[in-house]
Amino acid sequence: MTFPNCTIKTVASLRKHKLEHWQQNAESNREWLGLNMMTEAKAGFQAFNSGPKDAREVDFVRLRQLLAQGAPWTDELVREISPQYKK
Repeated sequence: MTFPNCTIKTVASLRKHKLEHWQQNAESNREWLGLNMMTEAKAGFQAFNSGPKDAREVDFVRLRQLLAQGAPWTDELVREISPQYKK
């Protein structure tokens, strides 16, 4: 019902300013994304994918408390903050 190539062109045009910003900051953004995907995002995606339907979010308050106490990012930390491991 639309012209797909025109739609793609329009979306690309709308996103151009975001892409320009990304290119200017790609190095630090890439490093942040890599670090985040190994820590909070990894825990969050696992909780969303495997957690119970009524509770799919990690306990971010508990996470901050544990990190403030010097807890390292380990599988045990992820298990403590993730709903899919609660009994």
